[in-house]
Formats: sequence, structure tokens, C-alpha cells
Amino acid sequence: MSEPNQSLWSSLREAISGSDRDYTEGSLNRAIFMLSVPMVLEMCMESLFGIVDIFFIAKLGKDAMAAAALTESTLTILFSIAMGLSMGTTAIIARRIGEKNPAEAGVAAAQSLILGTLISIVIGIVGAWQAPELLRLMGAEPGVIAVGATYTRIIYGGSATIFLLFLLNAVFRGSGDAAVAMRSLWLANGINILLNPLLIFGIGPFPELGVAGSAVGTTIGRGAGVLFQLYILFRGSGRIQLRPEHLKIAPDVMGKLMQLSAGGMIQYLLPMGSWTALIRMAATFGTVAVAGYALAVRIIIFVILPSWGLSNAAATLVGQNLGAGKPDRAEASAWQAGRLNMYFLGAVGLIFWIFAPAIVAKFVDDPAVIPVASAALRIFSAGNVFYAYGMVLTQSFNGAGDTYTPTMINLFCYWLFQIPFAYLLAFPAGLGFNGVFIAVPAAESALAAAAIYMFRRGKWKLQKV
Repeated sequence: MSEPNQSLWSSLREAISGSDRDYTEGSLNRAIFMLSVPMVLEMCMESLFGIVDIFFIAKLGKDAMAAAALTESTLTILFSIAMGLSMGTTAIIARRIGEKNPAEAGVAAAQSLILGTLISIVIGIVGAWQAPELLRLMGAEPGVIAVGATYTRIIYGGSATIFLLFLLNAVFRGSGDAAVAMRSLWLANGINILLNPLLIFGIGPFPELGVAGSAVGTTIGRGAGVLFQLYILFRGSGRIQLRPEHLKIAPDVMGKLMQLSAGGMIQYLLPMGSWTALIRMAATFGTVAVAGYALAVRIIIFVILPSWGLSNAAATLVGQNLGAGKPDRAEASAWQAGRLNMYFLGAVGLIFWIFAPAIVAKFVDDPAVIPVASAALRIFSAGNVFYAYGMVLTQSFNGAGDTYTPTMINLFCYWLFQIPFAYLLAFPAGLGFNGVFIAVPAAESALAAAAIYMFRRGKWKLQKV
């Protein structure tokens, strides 16, 4: 084996097993590689939750698929808050690690977990209690509510596992211990893959729970991942150690976290709220349109979430290098990650455009759903090159602690452009659900252009965290 190949395999093993290298020094390409490999694998595992769930749920029919899709759409607030807190957590911890201050990074991690736990309890109780009404509000037909209400209750009842998995992953990513987040998702997905078919179909001694079995398996898997991450944090074998004294409210740190996270929550709420509006529009064209839309989104997520790995790597590098007083290195890391993401998503988009019907047929055999999902997959993929830069630069703003700029971009692109454009195409223009689909790449293209312009201005480099 040649020396370059030996070096590549050595770097790959180090990235997967974990590394204690300083990402504010040395080769930038190597730093991106060492961070992005475990983050990409982590995101693959995160997307695998959705792929596994929809694969088995699809066997139960379109009502079960629609129930899962509509439940996910009602989780808008939960996911927005969890992602907003994650963004604030990553920004603060990355900055403290760049400043060589791991003790304060541990305090920030504890404050994030306390806040996330309290919020998840409230959302979990309300969501489980009002599950049928949430589905009805989203336009679910009576058959969908009958099939999916228990599924929705269980997903909401396990809200804490969703929150803590997001936040703990953000802690490890911000510190540069991305391999730990990756391994926790391996564990969580292994359990989910095992339990889903057993609980959905009642294999062996397991009860046949139908679509609710998917919710049980997913919640147990996520819970196992959370326990593993907490063990690593309290054991103190990584860059951050969580100690009992950290589990007290630190007003200054909590205040900064809430300030950063508020912008992040709104930032994520905007696209998720737009997505909810789009699926509500699709629901006016029947359950088939919702099922096709949901399946295409799940497949796209399998590609988009690995790309989030590169985006999260850029966010960590931006935060750590700003903390180390190296803004030029921070900027260069974002552009390089964006280029790599563009190459990847461009290639995948071409594959999806050519093979959409064959790919969709692997997940569902309903002859009414296949053409709708194939059309959605092709249309969404047309914007892949734009998604690439938009994702990376948005996360780079967040890594710098500048949540205002991407929030304003999201407000314009999703609410002032995407929703009205989808409505115009779907109804006045008469394109039906295809009009809803077309609005997605159109809005993402506008977002990428705005993010590139604002990032080049460089005001994010002056952000204090």
C-alpha cells in the first residue's frame, strides 16, 4: 500500500475512534476531515431513524404512513427548540474549547441539559394529552387518527430522549469529540432497527403494536443513546467532564445560552413551520399526496443529514478558531466545507433525478403513492447544489454565535417567499401538489444566495459569545 493510502486509512481510523488534536492548528483540510467523518456518520445514523421507521411503517399502509408524517410535522416546536438549544450549546462550547477553557465548557453543557430537560417535560405532557387533536388539526382523516393517535402519544411521551440526544450531540460536536456522538447514534439505531419489526409485527414473544411499535422502538433506542452519552460525560474521558457541581443554575451562562438559543429556535422554527404549512397544503389533495410527500422527504433526509455533518464540522471549526483568535481560518473552513458539500449533493441529486421511481419502489408498493413520491424526489433534488452552500454557511453563522443573520434569511426565504409561492403554484396556477414541491428548491436557492452574500460581508467575525 502506498504512503498516501496509509495516511488516509490512518486518518480515517483516528477520526472514527476519536482524536484529541487541536483543530485550531495545522492543516485545515485535515481538520475538516477529522471532524466531518464522525459527524457525517452521526448524521447518517440520525437519518437512519426516519428511514428504518418509514420502511416498516410503509408495510402497514398509507394511513400509517400519513400518521407518522403528520406526527412529525406536529413536532415543529419541539424540534425547533431542541435544535435552537443545540446551536447555542455548540457555539458556546466551541468558543470555550478554542479559548482552552474546558471547565467553563462543562458548565455550559450542564446548563443546556437542565434547560432542555425542563422544556421537554412540558412539551411531552401536553403533546401526549392532546395527540388526537394534534393530528386532527393537521388535517388527518378519521382513519389516520384511529391508526396513529397512540403513535403520536408515545413519540411525545418520549420527548426528553429527543431533546437530550440533540443537546448531548451538540456538546460533543462543539468540543471536537464528534466520535462520541457518532457512537451513541450507532447504539441508538442498532436498538431501533432490532425493535421496530419485532414490536410493529409482533414477532416471537413481542406484542403486535402496529405503528405504535415503531414509536416504542425509536424512543427506547434514543434513550439508550442518551444514557451512553451521559456515562461518557460524567466519566470525564473526553474533552469535557460533567461534574455534580455543574448541575446548579449558573445565571450568566444560562442567560447567554438562552440568548443564543432564542435566535436559533426562531431560526429553526421558521423552516419547520413552513414545512408544516406545505404538508398542510399537500393534505388538501388527499392522503396519497401526504404519503408521497412524506416518503420523498424521508429519502431526501437520508442525504441531507449526512451533509449536515459537513455543516456541523464547519460550525465547530468556526467557533473554535474564533475562540483562538483566528477569524481567517474560521472563514476558510466554511468555504471549504461548502465546496465539498456541493460536490456531494450535486452527484446525489443527479442519481435521484434518474432513478427516482426505482428508489421509491424500494420503500412502498402502493401504485398511487409511487408516482407522487417520485415527482417530489426529483423536484426536491433539483435544488441540491443550492442546499449545499445554504446549509454550511447557515451553520457557520451559528457556530460564530451570530443567530440573527440566518434567522432573518429564513424569515424571508421560507415565510415571505416559500409559503406564498407554494400556494400560488398549487392553487391559482393549478399545479396541485407539484406546485407545493416546486416551492421547496426555489426557496432553498434564494436562501443560498442570501447566505453567500451575508457571509462575505464578514460581520459574523465580530460576534461575542
